[in-house]
Formats: sequence, C-alpha cells, structure tokens
Amino acid sequence: MTSLRDASPAVIRLSDYRAPAWRVSHVELTFDLGIDSTEVTARLQLQHAADRAEPLRLDGEGLELLAIHLDGEALPESAWRYADSVLEVDGARDGSVLETRVRVQPAANTALEGLYLSGPRERGFLLTQCEAEGFRHITFFPDRPDVLASYTVTLRADRARFPVLLAGGNPDGAGELDNGRHWARFVDPHPKPSYLFALVAGRLEKIERAYVTASGRPVQLVIWAEADAIGRCEYAMDALQRSMRWDEQNYGREYDLDVFHVVATHDFNMGAMENKGLNIFNAKYLLADADSSTDDEYRAVEAVVAHEYFHNWSGNRVTCRDWFQLSLKEGLTVFREQQFSADMNSAPLKRIEDVALLRRAQFPEDAGPLAHPVRPAQYSEINNFYTATVYEKGSELVRMVAGHLGHEGFRRGMDLYFSRHDGHAATLEDFLGALGEANGTDLLPFLSWYAQAGTPRLTASGHYDAAQRTYTLTLAQHTPATPNQPHKQPLPIPVKLALFDDHGQMLPLHVADGDGGAAGATERVLVMEKSEQRFVFQHVDTVPVPSLLRGFSAPVILECDYAPADLARLLRHDPDGFNRWEAGQQLAARAFDNLRDGTATEALDAWCDALAALFSDSAIDAALLADLLTPPGEIELSERERLVNPQHVHALRQQLQESLALRIGQAALIQRYEALNAQTTLALDAISQGQRRLKRRVLELLARIDPWTAHTLATLQYDNAPSMTDRLAALSVLVRGNAPQAHAALLHFRERYADNPLAMDKWFAVQTQLPGELVLDRVQMLEADATFTLKNPNRVNALFGSWARSNPDGFHRADGSGYRLLVERLRELDRLNPQVSARLATALNGWQRLEPHRRTAAKAAIASLAEQNGLSRNLTEIVQSMLHS
Repeated sequence: MTSLRDASPAVIRLSDYRAPAWRVSHVELTFDLGIDSTEVTARLQLQHAADRAEPLRLDGEGLELLAIHLDGEALPESAWRYADSVLEVDGARDGSVLETRVRVQPAANTALEGLYLSGPRERGFLLTQCEAEGFRHITFFPDRPDVLASYTVTLRADRARFPVLLAGGNPDGAGELDNGRHWARFVDPHPKPSYLFALVAGRLEKIERAYVTASGRPVQLVIWAEADAIGRCEYAMDALQRSMRWDEQNYGREYDLDVFHVVATHDFNMGAMENKGLNIFNAKYLLADADSSTDDEYRAVEAVVAHEYFHNWSGNRVTCRDWFQLSLKEGLTVFREQQFSADMNSAPLKRIEDVALLRRAQFPEDAGPLAHPVRPAQYSEINNFYTATVYEKGSELVRMVAGHLGHEGFRRGMDLYFSRHDGHAATLEDFLGALGEANGTDLLPFLSWYAQAGTPRLTASGHYDAAQRTYTLTLAQHTPATPNQPHKQPLPIPVKLALFDDHGQMLPLHVADGDGGAAGATERVLVMEKSEQRFVFQHVDTVPVPSLLRGFSAPVILECDYAPADLARLLRHDPDGFNRWEAGQQLAARAFDNLRDGTATEALDAWCDALAALFSDSAIDAALLADLLTPPGEIELSERERLVNPQHVHALRQQLQESLALRIGQAALIQRYEALNAQTTLALDAISQGQRRLKRRVLELLARIDPWTAHTLATLQYDNAPSMTDRLAALSVLVRGNAPQAHAALLHFRERYADNPLAMDKWFAVQTQLPGELVLDRVQMLEADATFTLKNPNRVNALFGSWARSNPDGFHRADGSGYRLLVERLRELDRLNPQVSARLATALNGWQRLEPHRRTAAKAAIASLAEQNGLSRNLTEIVQSMLHS
C-alpha cells in the first residue's frame, strides 16, 4: 500500500477523449444469484471500429474470472490478460461474440457499488448501483457511457429466498427450475449505457397502478419495498403519475416500456438512480406518511420521483457521451424537476428554496479549493463530481438559456434535441446547438459558463439625471481566481430587471438604443456580455430603485449600491416573490454587518421595521412570510467575513434574530403562534403547509426573547402534534435551546420510532444541532448508540454530515477536536465505503478561510488524513485538492 506522499490518482482529461475502438451492440446476461457468491455470465456481441487497430480491452474490478470464450471457443490463458482492472483479449474481430463467466461477492460489498446486499443477511435483498462505474464490478465490459447496447437479462435464484426477480426492460418470461429455484427474463430494446443496468432480487411487497399515456398506450406502474415500508409508498405513486402526465404536457415525452418498476432501499449511496425501467431509490426519497415525514420531505419525495422519471428522456434515451458531460443529464433534469415542483406547489417559494440551496452548498464550493467548472477539464475519480456545481449550478445554466429563448423557444429547442439525439450519447455542444438551431440563434457563447469555475460577482450602480429624466445603470462583472484558473473571461449574464418608484410601483421601461423588448414593459431582460456595460433608461420621472436579477436570472453574487431604505422598499412592495425575499436577505446581511462592525444600525432598523410591518399584514402568504422572517444562514453570512470565526458568526446571527423578535414583540409572536396552532391540520395543500412553516418560524423567534414560554409551547406542540412536521419542529426548538424538556422528548421520540430507520435518522440529526461546544460530546455519545452504523450512508449523513455541515458553531471548535474526530471517522469509513467518505470529507472545504487558530488545526487534521496509508482513490483526490490548491 502507498500513502498520498507516494502516489497520486491517475488523471483523466476531457481533451484526451477518443471514441471507443470497441462497442457492444447487444449483451446477454445470466445471473445465478446468491448472497455470498453470485456467478455472472455475459455474452457480448462486439463491434470494432475499422480505423482503430486496438486490442479488445474491457473494464473489470474485483472479479473472479471463471471462464472465457471467444466465438464459442475456450481461450487459453496465453490469449488474455487480466491486470490493473482491465481484461485484454487477443483475436477478437468485428462481429465476434465474447462470453465470460465471473464470480462476485455481494455480501462482502460494503462500498454499495456494483451488486450488493441491502439489509441484514437473513432478510435483506440484492440490488445494483452502476452509475458511474459500478458495472465493471459485475462483469467485464467497456464501462463507459458512449457504449450503448440492448440488453437481455436472465435472473436465476432460490425462490424462497428471492421470490421477486427484477431487471430493466420488459418482462420476457419466467418459470421454475430444479431444487426450488426459479428464473425470470427481461428485455430492454432501447440501447443504453452500462451505468443504467439494474437488477433487484429478494423478498419485497408491491403496490401497482395502471397508467395510460397520452397516446393511449397502457403502462403498469409498480413500486416495491419491504413489507414494513410498502404502506408508505402511495404518495410516491401519486407523484409518479403526476410526473408522467406533466412530462407529456410540457415536453411531449411519453414513457416507452410496458412496465415501470421503482424499488426502495435503506442502503444506497445516492438519492436515487434512474436505471431504465427499474428506478432504485434511497428509501428517504420514496417513503412518506404524516406520522414520520415532514412537509419538506413530502415535497422532496415528489421532486426526486419526478427527477428520476424525467431522466427517462434527459439521461436515458439521450445520454451523455462521457462523464465530463454529466451536467448534460443532471443539470437539465434538475431544471425540469424544478419546473415541475414549481407547477405542483408555489413557484416563488420553490425558487427561494432552490437559490438558498445553491448559496448554501454551491457558492462555498465555488469559493474553495474544490471549485471546478460545471464541465470539468479533468478528474481522477468521477464519483467526486456528483456535486452541487454539476447539479444545482448546472440547472441554473439551463434556466439562463431557457429564459433567453422564452417558453416556446425552449420547448422548440428541446423537441429538436430529443429527436436528433434519441438513442445517442450527446455533448453540451449538441444540446446548445440544437436549442440554438431551433431558434435561429447561436447559444455556444454560453459554453463559457460550463468551462469556468467560480461565482461571478456582478456590481451594479445607478445614476439618475433629473434634467434629462434618464436613469443609467452600470453593470460590471468579475469572477475571482479559482484553483487552476487564475484568469477569467467575461460571461454572458442575463439580468432580468424592473424599476420601482418611491411608492413601490413598477415603472415602464424605455431603454435607449432598445434591445427589441416590448416598449413600455415594466420588466426586461438585458444580457451583459462585457466586463462592464451601461444601460440608459429614458422617461424616468423619479429616482428609481432597481430590482435586479429578478427570479435569480443568473447564478451570480450581486453587489449593488442600495441604501437600506431601497431594500426595505423592495421587501415591502416587489411583486416578484423571489426578489422580495432577496431584498430581505441583502438587508439582513447589511444588518449583520451593522452588528459585527458596531456601526450605525440603519440597515438593522430598516430590516426589523419592514418585517414587523409585514408580520401584521394578514394578506401575505404564510410560507413566504416564514422565509422573509429567516435571515441568511451561518454559511452564507460567513462569506461576508475575511477570516471566519464560526462561533462569532453564530452569535451575531442569534443577535440578529433577537433584534427582529423584539421589534415584532413578544405578545404579537405569541398571538400569531396560538392562531396558527389552532389551525393545525394534516392537510398537504400549500396553505396548510405554509401555516405549519410559519408556526415553526414564529416559535423559533419567540425562543430568542422568551425561551421559557417558547419551550413550554414547544413541549405542548410535541405532545399533541398530529404530524411529523409539527413534532420535529417542536423537538428542534427544544434541542437547539438546550431546554430541560428536550431530554424527555428525545427519549419518547426514540421509543416511538425505534423500528423506523428514516425517523431515527431525524433523531440523530436533530441532536447534532446542539449549540456550541455541547455538541461534540453528544455526537460521541450517539456513535455508541446501538442503532448507529458506519455501513449505512443515511445514518452516517444524519450524524456526521448534519453535524459537520449544518452546525458550523459546534463543528469548528477552537481546540480542533471536531476536525480530529471527523478525520478519525473518515479513515474508518473509507475502508467501508469510499464514495461516502469522500463526500463527507468535503465538509472541510473552505478551511483556508478560517481564522488562523482554527485554520492551523483544520490543516493539521487534513494533513494527518493525507498521511494515512491505503486511502481510496475517492478520498485521496478530495484530500489532495484541499491541501494543495
């Protein structure tokens, strides 16, 4: 074994891409399934590129080769070589058939990649995860996304132990075998890459519904889960049907197989996987019921079900040529999922949630040593690029293009993209080319967004000329240097804007040297393409307040010369729900600066006064008000600091909330809480969800100025809660406030949900939010709980992920003990599951911006991890990037 000091992972570069010398037109797979030992026979029909005189090379990791035949003849050992995860075979030609038989060990596969056992040996089931490079852990194959083949899969197993046998495609027969065994065959006629292969075998229950597509073709929808969970799948089935109908209506895309299977598992590295015809879900994104799921989780189930279904076209029928194009399927599908969720729920609130996630997860990624373009130029371990940059920022880039083209133009372009590239592996150039061609425009300049890391900073300043009745808006852009990209080019930035007068009314826009927009419209999109540009608006009779980047029209950081009163005006009057929230976030950030710097409290007063006025406005949407009353999180506020002291940031944010609560007033908070509490129901409509959302926020604010009353109300809410939304909200207030009632509530919660893994994940996660230095002892205590295991990704993320990512105050201890504990667990976890260890390690991203004492401690902890022998390729790449950028 070697350490990081001795070796670096191999680098794969986009510039080195070459089409495969060998392809597979059809593959026949036969599985003789067992928990400890499974044998896999593969027959590959080979195609050889006439211009590529290269031997046949197939990927294969951890496989025991039992037999190998070429064109029906057993090959001598001299005719093949298997080393360094590659099988090289002599004598193959175009049209040859290669047959291999291998043995794999599912129960020993703790990495949850390839074929593995989910759950305990006595009742668990077998399943696969092949994205990105898991298929090579199952059989020998050119395991790359630009090798598309049709599949015939036969599964054979003991009927009593594995009564349910599933694979992708349509069922094509089943029957009995000797010795209590049975078989089932599935055929997928649609060419697909190996990462979309899937099988499931075990004791599972199902719910079924019939669905008829828009063209009248019947499809059987089936969701599978273990017996104790199947009753919680009805909401996911409803969401699936809504997704299918929405895709037909909005994109003209129908499902294309006779059956659609969805399976839930508690042991999964990702959220879900879009395998063709056999989606596999992390149970947390499929199971839902009022007793154990929150409103946020219901919406997450709906969104993820939709996301994986939408992949059937944006990812499966049209896949990506190579893994550098990952955002082609993920960014596009996240965008489609966000559109769907906005239509199903509240569009402004969905936009707020999406941008808040982008700022919380992706902006720090862009600002730290792990920064990378949406389409990276190189990687060592592709699993490390399933990131917020690829997904969330990738979605924002699609949104920019869609906004540029307009609704009809984007649909026209998507129709051409799907029809032109159906059954093929495409690139981002193909995507933008089709959208542009369908609309008679060149969209390739937007490729610069995909190639450049970092978050652009957009500076805006305005000048009003009363004599000329003109308003000049000056915009300048700058993207800070990122690792390996010191110099940045200007990007095309669509800026959607409006101007407001001093009464909060939108002004008609008359742009000098107009850009073709409708004359006198109150909202326009201006595309900035240079480092600096000026836009002049005519016939402006008053000093306006600009509302910029409406709907967050581009993923940038806006710096504008707003006065606090300007932001307060937008917060009070802007009809764009997102920009109303955004004005409040900017004003709250200025208020944070007031408290930090001990300067005049103009911004703090404006923020508190505006929100106090909105609090008494009964007409405002409850969910929107809850979000308006929530200042930026500690991660976002830390971005305003040159050197970050997380404890100081936490204390200032708490002071910020206390100031707001005092301005609203104790009596008003209690009165509003009691009114909302009286309206509590189990309903999932937007109004009911909004009321529960606001009730939680009001209780949190009350806890800042009257903890005794807040904790008393929270205890009553916990005891009488009709749903998990209210129960967990109350428990969170008690835990975060370190209330004496928290202990009894936590004991009750654990007893009530002891047999519900997803609810127990919440029990672990909520306790990691204890304030300050109290939390480290609690994390160590929870590690010793009988239900904690490093082998389950959900449980690891619930404890260590929630602590390290969501509690900066408690994780970044001045003595460095938080860093040392995390690094110790990363070493253990890496031996079990490299993907999960690498993702968890990113919690240390941004250590360079900590104040000197913590920075030194964090670097020492990361360096100690780098000295560890035998780290996985996944974790090695993350650690190297953090240390050496």
